[in-house]
Amino acid sequence: MPVARIIASQLENASWIRRMFEEGVRLKRERGADAVFDFSLGNPDVEPPPAVLDALRRVAAGNLPGAHGYMPNPGYPEVRAAVARKLSRETGLDFDAEDVFMTVGSAGACNVILKSILDPGDEVLVLMPFFPEYQFYIANHGGRMVPVETDAAFLPDAERIAAAITSRTRALILNTPNNPTGRVYPEHVLRDLQQVLARSGQPITVISDEPYKAFVYDGGHQPEVASFISQTAICNSWSKSLGLPGERIGYLALSPRLADREALRRACAFSNRILGFINAPAIWQRVMLESLDEAIDPAPYERKRNLLCDALQAIGYEVRRPEGSFYVFLKTPIPDDIAFTQRLAAEGVLAVPGTGFGRSGYIRLSLTIPIEKIQKSIGGFERAFHGELRQES
Repeated sequence: MPVARIIASQLENASWIRRMFEEGVRLKRERGADAVFDFSLGNPDVEPPPAVLDALRRVAAGNLPGAHGYMPNPGYPEVRAAVARKLSRETGLDFDAEDVFMTVGSAGACNVILKSILDPGDEVLVLMPFFPEYQFYIANHGGRMVPVETDAAFLPDAERIAAAITSRTRALILNTPNNPTGRVYPEHVLRDLQQVLARSGQPITVISDEPYKAFVYDGGHQPEVASFISQTAICNSWSKSLGLPGERIGYLALSPRLADREALRRACAFSNRILGFINAPAIWQRVMLESLDEAIDPAPYERKRNLLCDALQAIGYEVRRPEGSFYVFLKTPIPDDIAFTQRLAAEGVLAVPGTGFGRSGYIRLSLTIPIEKIQKSIGGFERAFHGELRQES
């Protein structure tokens, strides 16, 4: 039976992240794991906090009657209420349990809100460079992705966003701390965006994808998007902040300031069911009820960032030190980032070409790799850098 044309097309443009991860698997078989330095996949290498694993043991051992049965579509009311209280403290807004939907990770949350607001042909603004799965999430629901370039520092450009808005614009996706650039969007940028959206004269939902919110370095913090932009839907997960990407536990939260909030609540509860997710895993919802204030210490990632960025800068790379997330978005010494990625791979160093994120001339390096591996990889980065420069001369 033939594969659907749209899926065949999407497969051709499938994520470079996964391609390079799979290349790493192949190289490890050929060369041995010690000779391969895989910076491709953002798979946390810091284990979940002990308190979270203790909560998991308690919840599993408790085995309450009905604990493994169906629940309301948005998730357990007591868990949603606890998340709402936490969001209220953080944002200064009056979130209610009815605003929160427990989802299968932040990806599930993004799909639920997009399903709830898009009609076929509606447009979603996405800032470049971008997390490549967004294009597929939007297409899942008949939408059209509209790329909008960021400025030279990878920050949102309010005027470019204003120019991209049409009568079909329904949403803008923000991702801060950002994957792949590591930028943290400051308050003044969020204020400018609020003004642009208010001037548009139409309800545009800002989908704030926040899985890296706990990873901000140098004593900084991530301003709360919902505190500055009124039409915000928050998508978040504990995949990164608690080192639980395989457990698929997250939430969608609708700002109390959203237009048509009651109708959107009903739509999201319905979408959470009909997308096939039904809701987030029952056991992990109950674990989160006891673990909302837990988080991985970001200090190990900050140390790895400093080691890698210092070494790359000493070699001669043009380095922008990330303020958050756990990625370094590195400018390549030649314009062809795919060719440079292949040169690194020949040295056993696996990176993701920026082309896969909509920005050629860069590579993304994930800090979810042991610090000893980073130290051993530096020689490969140096040989690739000087080899490419000689080829250019």
